[in-house]
Amino acid sequence: MTPARILIIAGSDSGGGAGIQADLKTVTLLGGFAMTAITAITAQNTLGVQGVHPIPTDMVLAQMESCISDIGVDAVKIGMIGSAQTAMAVAERLTVLDGVPIVFDPVMVATSGSLLADADTIAAFHKLMAIATLVTPNIPELAALGGEAIAARFGTHVLAKGGHGEGVMLTDRLIGPHGVAETWSDARIDTPHTHGTGCTMASAIATGLGQGMTLTDAITRARDYVRAALRLAPGFGGGHGPMGAPFTFHA
Repeated sequence: MTPARILIIAGSDSGGGAGIQADLKTVTLLGGFAMTAITAITAQNTLGVQGVHPIPTDMVLAQMESCISDIGVDAVKIGMIGSAQTAMAVAERLTVLDGVPIVFDPVMVATSGSLLADADTIAAFHKLMAIATLVTPNIPELAALGGEAIAARFGTHVLAKGGHGEGVMLTDRLIGPHGVAETWSDARIDTPHTHGTGCTMASAIATGLGQGMTLTDAITRARDYVRAALRLAPGFGGGHGPMGAPFTFHA
C-alpha cells in the first residue's frame, strides 16, 4: 500500500527528543511518509532550551508549498509554530486543503519548562484551532486557550490530555462541539523521561488519520504507541530524557 503522506509543520529539537525529530520517527514507525516545514531551530537538550531561532514566515510557506504542490498531503501535524505571523500564514494556506485532516498540538512550553511561544503567538493559535480537525493540549495549555469551550467555539475536537494531572490513574478526554465523545484511562507510567510526548502523540494521530482511521481509532493507537515509547526510554541526559522508539510496535 502507498504510505500516507504526513506534512509536519514544527520546530527542530537538536536533542532529538521532541519536535521534528520525534515526529519523523513516529510517522515512519507507524508506516507513513513524513515531510517537513521547519518553523524554528532550537538549541535544546534534556535540561532545557538554550536558544531559539525562528525561521522566516516566507521560508516556512515555501517548504509547505514544495511538499503540497509536488508530493501531496494526506494529513497535517502542526507543532511549534515559531511566530504569530507564521501561525496566521500557515492557517491561511492550509484552509484551502479541502478534506485534509489537521492535528494541531498547541506547543507553549517545553517539558523542561522553557517557553516556546510568546503571548502574540498564543493569541494567533485561534486561527489554527479554527481549521484543525483535532487540537491536542495538555492541562495547562487547555486552560490558557480557554478551556473545554474551545471545541464548540471553533467547531473542532479537542483531546484534553491528562498527563499533567495528579494521581495514579490518568485520563484523556476527546471533547467535540457537543461535549465529551470518548475517554481513555490508564495507570501513570512512572518515568522522568517524557520529553516529546506531546509531539509524538499528535504526529501519531495525524498518521492514523492520513491512513484513513477514524479519529477515535487514531487516538487509541497513538496512545498505545506513546505508552510503549515511554516504557522504552533509554535514560539519556541529566533531565527530562527522550522516549524510546518502539521498532516492534504493532497496531
